[in-house]
Amino acid sequence: MTDQKPALTMREIREALGHVKPGEPEVLVSITRYAVSVLPPSDINRKYFTLFVELARGGWIVTDGHAFYAEDGTWQPAQWLARQFADYDEALTLAREIAPEMTVNGHTATEAYQRTHPTP
Repeated sequence: MTDQKPALTMREIREALGHVKPGEPEVLVSITRYAVSVLPPSDINRKYFTLFVELARGGWIVTDGHAFYAEDGTWQPAQWLARQFADYDEALTLAREIAPEMTVNGHTATEAYQRTHPTP
């Protein structure tokens, strides 16, 4: 039988690579918000026609920044009325479905896109 060392932990590997200093806490990064829009980031109207999928206390929710998408398909002013998703894939799927029809001042996101990105 050979003398094998136990496998290194991920922390030990990161310390050996110099990514983390021994004895200091590790900096953790989490993605808790996704932006969903038919308008590109450079479009001046994107901020008005963007939905957000956010990690809330009870799960992932869909919001426009002011109201929250509810179980019954309406927009509600209170976060506790928001539809809760167990994982972000389901919430992103819903946000992708409703993003083109998101309406601001009587115009949909698709109409805003067509107005600022005319087809030749």
